[in-house]
Amino acid sequence: MQLRDLRYMLAYIVPVCAALGLLWHGAWAWLTPVVVFGLVPLLEQWVLPRLKPQPEEPATTSAAYAWVFDGLLYLNVPLQYGLLGWYLHTLSVQPLSPAELAGLTASQGICCGVLGINVAHELGHRANRLEQLLAQTLLLSSLYLHFFIEHNRGHHRHVGTPLDSATARFGESLYPFVLRSMWGGWRSAWQLEATRLQRAAQPVWHPWHNQMLRFQLLQLLAVLGVGGALGWQAAVGFVAVAFLGGALLEAVNYVEHYGLQRREVRPGVYERVQPHHSWNAEQPLGRILLYELTRHSDHHYLASRPYHALRYQLSSPQMPAGYPTMLLLAMVPPLWHHVMDDRTRTYAVL
Repeated sequence: MQLRDLRYMLAYIVPVCAALGLLWHGAWAWLTPVVVFGLVPLLEQWVLPRLKPQPEEPATTSAAYAWVFDGLLYLNVPLQYGLLGWYLHTLSVQPLSPAELAGLTASQGICCGVLGINVAHELGHRANRLEQLLAQTLLLSSLYLHFFIEHNRGHHRHVGTPLDSATARFGESLYPFVLRSMWGGWRSAWQLEATRLQRAAQPVWHPWHNQMLRFQLLQLLAVLGVGGALGWQAAVGFVAVAFLGGALLEAVNYVEHYGLQRREVRPGVYERVQPHHSWNAEQPLGRILLYELTRHSDHHYLASRPYHALRYQLSSPQMPAGYPTMLLLAMVPPLWHHVMDDRTRTYAVL
């Protein structure tokens, strides 16, 4: 195994920063957002070299050590729950200034999006039942369990079409998209589960059959349990960081698929998903922090391929900067459209 393949251990920068904020408070409460959306973009844009990989080159050359890369994912489960529990306990027992509260909430929200939903996204594509259970466990920590249903059975099928709420339309801005995608994904999960049960001739509203209904009940019990054990402030904090994590996930969706559409070959039937239907970024730190999510074209081309084996697709559209930088740009819609719209016209079917 090559030493460079251990670079994914740097992904633990996010939970370490969140832990330091919870430990020291004060200005340290803001360490996670400052690192993720400040230091990382600066390093990627101005310090780190930009290496252009060879076409079809996998992310690592250590396929025989898949258990190492899997273990790095699994460790996020105790880390996420440990940090979430620490954050909720802090809300219930320690007085915090408004700035400290905002910083710690933003930090844990980033953890819910990165450690929670993003790692769950990777594990949710695995065929192993245990890994799927770990994915659901992580999604519960972000109150985003519907993603387990909608992403695999909805988004991957309909990406790049008007049927997919997680594909941003050309000219659409970030903020309306995030709300549309959050609501659309939740509604789609209900529809997908109802269709599955109808085809299986099973009762739609039976909690033992309807996975979506079980997920909602489980999330409600989680919030009520936190409120009962730690008080209403902790329960509100739980909902707040979960919302931030979900919003961060949808913002990443915005960056990944903005304006890229699949051709409709006949009414209601679209071409197969191709590498040019997702935006990619080869900047190194963003790739590491998101476990190669930024090689999104290859992920959609073959969703079963694990993150450490994702390949550089020559025909994939490339972002002008890494995902953290592009997320910042998307927060200012006029700048986003100025940078991205002409670039998008090169690839999109408008």
